[in-house]
Amino acid sequence: MKKWLLRILLFIVLLIGGYTALYWQNDIPLETLKKKYCNEQSKFIEINGQQIHYRDEGSGYPLVLVHGTSSSLHTWDAWANELKNDFRIIRMDIPAFGITGETKERNYTIENYVKFIDDFTTALGVDTFYLAGNSLGGEITWNYAYSYPERVKKMILIDAAGYKRTGPTPLAFIIAKNSVLNKVMTKVTPKRIIEKSMHDIYYDDSKVTDSVVTHYFEMLLRPGNRQGFADRVRVIKYEAEEKVNKIKTPTLIQWGQYDNWILPEDAEKFKKDIVGSEVKYYSAGHVPMEELPAETAKDAKDFLLK
Repeated sequence: MKKWLLRILLFIVLLIGGYTALYWQNDIPLETLKKKYCNEQSKFIEINGQQIHYRDEGSGYPLVLVHGTSSSLHTWDAWANELKNDFRIIRMDIPAFGITGETKERNYTIENYVKFIDDFTTALGVDTFYLAGNSLGGEITWNYAYSYPERVKKMILIDAAGYKRTGPTPLAFIIAKNSVLNKVMTKVTPKRIIEKSMHDIYYDDSKVTDSVVTHYFEMLLRPGNRQGFADRVRVIKYEAEEKVNKIKTPTLIQWGQYDNWILPEDAEKFKKDIVGSEVKYYSAGHVPMEELPAETAKDAKDFLLK
Protein backbone atom coordinates (compact mmCIF):
# COMPACT_ATOMS: atom_id res chain seq x y z
CA MET A 1 0.00 0.00 0.00
CA LYS A 2 2.76 2.40 0.95
CA LYS A 3 4.62 1.65 -2.29
CA TRP A 4 1.52 2.59 -4.31
CA LEU A 5 1.11 5.82 -2.41
CA LEU A 6 4.76 6.69 -2.98
CA ARG A 7 4.43 5.94 -6.67
CA ILE A 8 1.33 8.12 -6.97
CA LEU A 9 3.03 10.92 -5.05
CA LEU A 10 6.12 10.64 -7.25
CA PHE A 11 3.95 10.74 -10.37
CA ILE A 12 2.19 13.91 -9.15
CA VAL A 13 5.52 15.55 -8.34
CA LEU A 14 6.92 14.66 -11.78
CA LEU A 15 3.74 15.87 -13.47
CA ILE A 16 3.85 19.22 -11.69
CA GLY A 17 7.58 19.51 -12.34
CA GLY A 18 7.15 18.76 -16.03
CA TYR A 19 4.26 21.21 -16.39
CA THR A 20 6.27 23.90 -14.61
CA ALA A 21 9.31 23.32 -16.81
CA LEU A 22 7.19 23.36 -19.96
CA TYR A 23 5.26 26.56 -19.20
CA TRP A 24 7.75 28.54 -17.11
CA GLN A 25 7.78 32.11 -18.36
CA ASN A 26 10.41 34.68 -17.46
CA ASP A 27 9.39 38.31 -17.15
CA ILE A 28 9.92 40.49 -20.20
CA PRO A 29 12.29 43.38 -19.42
CA LEU A 30 10.48 46.69 -19.04
CA GLU A 31 12.62 48.44 -21.65
CA THR A 32 11.73 45.75 -24.20
CA LEU A 33 8.02 46.31 -23.56
CA LYS A 34 8.42 50.08 -23.76
CA LYS A 35 10.04 49.82 -27.18
CA LYS A 36 7.17 47.70 -28.45
CA TYR A 37 4.13 49.24 -26.73
CA CYS A 38 4.99 52.90 -26.16
CA ASN A 39 4.74 55.40 -29.01
CA GLU A 40 5.14 59.12 -29.65
CA GLN A 41 1.98 59.79 -27.63
CA SER A 42 3.28 57.94 -24.58
CA LYS A 43 4.20 60.03 -21.56
CA PHE A 44 5.27 59.33 -18.00
CA ILE A 45 4.41 61.19 -14.83
CA GLU A 46 5.44 60.42 -11.27
CA ILE A 47 2.53 59.77 -8.92
CA ASN A 48 3.31 58.72 -5.35
CA GLY A 49 6.83 57.72 -6.31
CA GLN A 50 5.79 55.62 -9.31
CA GLN A 51 6.23 56.32 -13.02
CA ILE A 52 2.78 56.18 -14.62
CA HIS A 53 2.49 55.47 -18.33
CA TYR A 54 -0.26 57.57 -19.93
CA ARG A 55 -1.40 59.25 -23.13
CA ASP A 56 -3.04 62.65 -23.49
CA GLU A 57 -4.48 63.31 -26.96
CA GLY A 58 -7.03 65.45 -28.74
CA SER A 59 -8.78 68.62 -27.67
CA GLY A 60 -12.00 69.54 -25.95
CA TYR A 61 -13.50 68.68 -22.59
CA PRO A 62 -11.39 66.00 -20.82
CA LEU A 63 -12.53 62.38 -21.03
CA VAL A 64 -10.57 60.11 -18.69
CA LEU A 65 -10.58 56.40 -19.59
CA VAL A 66 -9.81 53.61 -17.09
CA HIS A 67 -9.04 50.04 -18.22
CA GLY A 68 -9.78 46.76 -16.46
CA THR A 69 -7.87 43.92 -14.81
CA SER A 70 -4.74 42.73 -16.67
CA SER A 71 -5.46 45.23 -19.44
CA SER A 72 -3.74 48.48 -20.37
CA LEU A 73 -4.44 51.88 -21.90
CA HIS A 74 -4.26 50.16 -25.31
CA THR A 75 -7.77 48.80 -24.77
CA TRP A 76 -8.93 52.36 -25.65
CA ASP A 77 -6.88 52.78 -28.87
CA ALA A 78 -9.90 52.69 -31.17
CA TRP A 79 -11.95 54.95 -28.89
CA ALA A 80 -9.12 57.48 -28.83
CA ASN A 81 -9.06 57.55 -32.63
CA GLU A 82 -12.85 57.92 -32.79
CA LEU A 83 -13.18 60.60 -30.11
CA LYS A 84 -10.01 62.71 -30.02
CA ASN A 85 -11.46 65.33 -32.38
CA ASP A 86 -14.23 66.04 -29.86
CA PHE A 87 -12.58 65.44 -26.49
CA ARG A 88 -9.24 65.58 -24.75
CA ILE A 89 -8.65 61.85 -24.29
CA ILE A 90 -6.63 60.96 -21.19
CA ARG A 91 -5.85 57.32 -20.45
CA MET A 92 -3.30 55.57 -18.29
CA ASP A 93 -1.96 52.17 -17.27
CA ILE A 94 -3.27 51.89 -13.72
CA PRO A 95 -0.95 50.48 -11.02
CA ALA A 96 -0.35 46.69 -11.17
CA PHE A 97 -0.94 46.56 -14.93
CA GLY A 98 0.42 47.62 -18.30
CA ILE A 99 3.72 49.46 -18.58
CA THR A 100 3.09 51.16 -15.21
CA GLY A 101 3.31 47.90 -13.26
CA GLU A 102 3.36 47.16 -9.57
CA THR A 103 3.74 49.61 -6.71
CA LYS A 104 6.10 49.15 -3.78
CA GLU A 105 3.17 48.93 -1.38
CA ARG A 106 1.22 46.48 -3.61
CA ASN A 107 -2.00 48.05 -2.37
CA TYR A 108 -4.65 47.56 -5.05
CA THR A 109 -7.84 48.19 -3.14
CA ILE A 110 -10.56 50.21 -4.82
CA GLU A 111 -9.97 52.96 -2.26
CA ASN A 112 -6.35 53.20 -3.34
CA TYR A 113 -7.30 53.24 -7.03
CA VAL A 114 -9.76 56.06 -6.36
CA LYS A 115 -7.00 58.02 -4.65
CA PHE A 116 -4.72 57.28 -7.60
CA ILE A 117 -7.23 58.71 -10.11
CA ASP A 118 -7.60 61.80 -7.95
CA ASP A 119 -3.83 62.28 -7.63
CA PHE A 120 -3.29 61.61 -11.35
CA THR A 121 -5.92 64.04 -12.65
CA THR A 122 -4.83 66.68 -10.14
CA ALA A 123 -1.22 66.32 -11.29
CA LEU A 124 -2.38 66.91 -14.88
CA GLY A 125 -4.28 70.01 -13.79
CA VAL A 126 -7.66 68.53 -14.73
CA ASP A 127 -10.28 69.73 -12.24
CA THR A 128 -13.48 68.33 -13.77
CA PHE A 129 -13.92 65.72 -16.47
CA TYR A 130 -15.97 62.94 -17.99
CA LEU A 131 -14.96 59.51 -16.66
CA ALA A 132 -15.39 56.10 -18.31
CA GLY A 133 -14.20 52.67 -17.28
CA ASN A 134 -14.44 49.02 -18.23
CA SER A 135 -14.69 46.09 -15.78
CA LEU A 136 -12.37 46.96 -12.85
CA GLY A 137 -12.02 50.39 -14.49
CA GLY A 138 -15.81 50.72 -14.34
CA GLU A 139 -15.75 49.88 -10.64
CA ILE A 140 -13.08 52.52 -10.10
CA THR A 141 -15.19 54.97 -12.12
CA TRP A 142 -18.39 54.67 -10.11
CA ASN A 143 -16.44 54.63 -6.84
CA TYR A 144 -14.69 57.83 -7.90
CA ALA A 145 -18.03 59.46 -8.76
CA TYR A 146 -19.31 58.34 -5.37
CA SER A 147 -16.30 59.86 -3.55
CA TYR A 148 -15.77 62.98 -5.71
CA PRO A 149 -19.12 63.82 -7.34
CA GLU A 150 -18.09 67.44 -7.85
CA ARG A 151 -15.28 66.41 -10.22
CA VAL A 152 -17.16 64.02 -12.52
CA LYS A 153 -19.53 65.75 -14.95
CA LYS A 154 -20.76 62.51 -16.56
CA MET A 155 -19.65 58.88 -16.42
CA ILE A 156 -19.81 55.78 -18.62
CA LEU A 157 -19.79 52.30 -17.10
CA ILE A 158 -18.77 49.54 -19.53
CA ASP A 159 -19.39 46.03 -18.17
CA ALA A 160 -18.47 47.45 -14.78
CA ALA A 161 -17.64 45.37 -11.72
CA GLY A 162 -18.97 45.93 -8.22
CA TYR A 163 -22.01 43.76 -7.56
CA LYS A 164 -21.67 40.30 -6.05
CA ARG A 165 -20.85 37.75 -8.73
CA THR A 166 -23.73 35.68 -10.06
CA GLY A 167 -21.88 34.02 -12.94
CA PRO A 168 -18.99 31.54 -12.84
CA THR A 169 -15.70 32.79 -11.39
CA PRO A 170 -12.91 32.87 -14.02
CA LEU A 171 -10.25 30.19 -13.50
CA ALA A 172 -7.47 32.76 -13.21
CA PHE A 173 -9.31 34.41 -10.30
CA ILE A 174 -9.70 31.06 -8.52
CA ILE A 175 -5.98 30.35 -8.89
CA ALA A 176 -5.03 33.85 -7.73
CA LYS A 177 -7.03 33.46 -4.53
CA ASN A 178 -5.28 30.19 -3.63
CA SER A 179 -2.23 30.89 -1.44
CA VAL A 180 -0.23 28.06 -3.04
CA LEU A 181 -1.32 28.21 -6.66
CA ASN A 182 -0.95 32.00 -6.89
CA LYS A 183 2.77 31.62 -6.24
CA VAL A 184 3.01 29.23 -9.15
CA MET A 185 1.06 31.54 -11.48
CA THR A 186 3.65 34.30 -11.03
CA LYS A 187 6.14 32.07 -12.86
CA VAL A 188 4.12 29.55 -14.84
CA THR A 189 1.91 31.24 -17.45
CA PRO A 190 0.86 29.19 -20.50
CA LYS A 191 0.00 31.47 -23.40
CA ARG A 192 -2.86 29.19 -24.35
CA ILE A 193 -4.60 30.06 -21.05
CA ILE A 194 -4.46 33.73 -22.05
CA GLU A 195 -5.86 32.78 -25.46
CA LYS A 196 -8.74 30.90 -23.81
CA SER A 197 -9.43 33.89 -21.57
CA MET A 198 -9.59 36.16 -24.61
CA HIS A 199 -12.12 33.84 -26.25
CA ASP A 200 -14.14 34.04 -23.02
CA ILE A 201 -13.91 37.82 -22.99
CA TYR A 202 -14.70 38.36 -26.68
CA TYR A 203 -17.98 37.26 -28.24
CA ASP A 204 -16.67 37.32 -31.82
CA ASP A 205 -13.93 34.67 -31.89
CA SER A 206 -12.64 35.98 -35.22
CA LYS A 207 -11.42 39.09 -33.41
CA VAL A 208 -9.22 37.08 -31.05
CA THR A 209 -6.18 37.43 -33.29
CA ASP A 210 -2.65 36.37 -32.45
CA SER A 211 -1.68 40.03 -32.00
CA VAL A 212 -4.49 40.54 -29.45
CA VAL A 213 -3.47 37.44 -27.49
CA THR A 214 0.22 38.34 -27.65
CA HIS A 215 -0.45 41.86 -26.41
CA TYR A 216 -2.35 40.72 -23.32
CA PHE A 217 0.17 37.93 -22.72
CA GLU A 218 3.20 40.22 -22.91
CA MET A 219 1.60 42.89 -20.73
CA LEU A 220 1.12 40.21 -18.08
CA LEU A 221 4.84 39.37 -18.29
CA ARG A 222 5.93 42.89 -17.39
CA PRO A 223 8.00 42.45 -14.18
CA GLY A 224 5.62 42.46 -11.21
CA ASN A 225 2.35 42.30 -13.15
CA ARG A 226 1.60 38.65 -12.46
CA GLN A 227 2.06 39.31 -8.75
CA GLY A 228 -0.01 42.48 -9.16
CA PHE A 229 -2.88 40.48 -10.64
CA ALA A 230 -2.80 38.04 -7.70
CA ASP A 231 -2.62 40.91 -5.20
CA ARG A 232 -5.59 42.67 -6.80
CA VAL A 233 -7.78 39.56 -6.90
CA ARG A 234 -7.18 38.90 -3.20
CA VAL A 235 -8.65 42.27 -2.17
CA ILE A 236 -11.79 42.21 -4.34
CA LYS A 237 -14.87 43.40 -2.47
CA TYR A 238 -18.44 43.80 -3.64
CA GLU A 239 -19.83 47.13 -2.41
CA ALA A 240 -22.13 48.30 -5.19
CA GLU A 241 -25.28 47.52 -3.20
CA GLU A 242 -24.12 49.90 -0.48
CA LYS A 243 -22.95 52.82 -2.63
CA VAL A 244 -24.31 52.96 -6.16
CA ASN A 245 -27.82 54.14 -5.25
CA LYS A 246 -26.27 57.28 -3.72
CA ILE A 247 -24.63 58.35 -7.00
CA LYS A 248 -26.29 61.28 -8.82
CA THR A 249 -23.83 61.62 -11.73
CA PRO A 250 -25.46 61.39 -15.19
CA THR A 251 -24.58 57.88 -16.35
CA LEU A 252 -24.50 55.83 -19.54
CA ILE A 253 -24.24 52.07 -19.03
CA GLN A 254 -22.77 50.12 -21.95
CA TRP A 255 -22.83 46.33 -21.83
CA GLY A 256 -21.97 43.36 -24.00
CA GLN A 257 -25.09 41.22 -24.08
CA TYR A 258 -22.90 38.10 -24.31
CA ASP A 259 -20.63 39.00 -21.40
CA ASN A 260 -19.85 35.78 -19.52
CA TRP A 261 -17.57 37.45 -16.95
CA ILE A 262 -19.97 40.04 -15.57
CA LEU A 263 -23.49 39.12 -16.60
CA PRO A 264 -25.85 41.60 -18.31
CA GLU A 265 -28.18 41.44 -15.31
CA ASP A 266 -25.66 43.69 -13.55
CA ALA A 267 -26.34 46.37 -16.16
CA GLU A 268 -29.95 46.38 -15.01
CA LYS A 269 -28.82 46.66 -11.40
CA PHE A 270 -26.80 49.77 -12.24
CA LYS A 271 -29.75 51.20 -14.16
CA LYS A 272 -32.09 50.60 -11.23
CA ASP A 273 -29.70 52.03 -8.63
CA ILE A 274 -28.51 55.12 -10.54
CA VAL A 275 -31.56 57.32 -11.05
CA GLY A 276 -31.86 58.64 -14.61
CA SER A 277 -29.18 56.36 -16.06
CA GLU A 278 -29.60 54.64 -19.42
CA VAL A 279 -28.39 51.28 -20.76
CA LYS A 280 -27.22 50.29 -24.22
CA TYR A 281 -26.49 46.66 -25.10
CA TYR A 282 -24.16 45.43 -27.83
CA SER A 283 -23.53 42.19 -29.68
CA ALA A 284 -20.25 41.76 -27.84
CA GLY A 285 -18.63 40.20 -24.80
CA HIS A 286 -16.86 41.78 -21.84
CA VAL A 287 -14.97 44.49 -23.77
CA PRO A 288 -17.44 46.01 -26.27
CA MET A 289 -15.22 49.07 -26.75
CA GLU A 290 -12.64 46.69 -28.29
CA GLU A 291 -15.06 44.52 -30.26
CA LEU A 292 -17.33 47.31 -31.52
CA PRO A 293 -15.34 50.53 -31.10
CA ALA A 294 -17.16 52.67 -33.68
CA GLU A 295 -20.63 51.85 -32.38
CA THR A 296 -19.78 52.18 -28.69
CA ALA A 297 -17.74 55.37 -29.23
CA LYS A 298 -20.59 56.99 -31.17
CA ASP A 299 -23.03 56.24 -28.35
CA ALA A 300 -20.52 57.60 -25.85
CA LYS A 301 -20.08 60.79 -27.86
CA ASP A 302 -23.82 61.31 -28.25
CA PHE A 303 -24.32 60.87 -24.50
CA LEU A 304 -21.48 63.15 -23.45
CA LEU A 305 -22.37 65.97 -25.83
CA LYS A 306 -26.13 66.06 -25.30
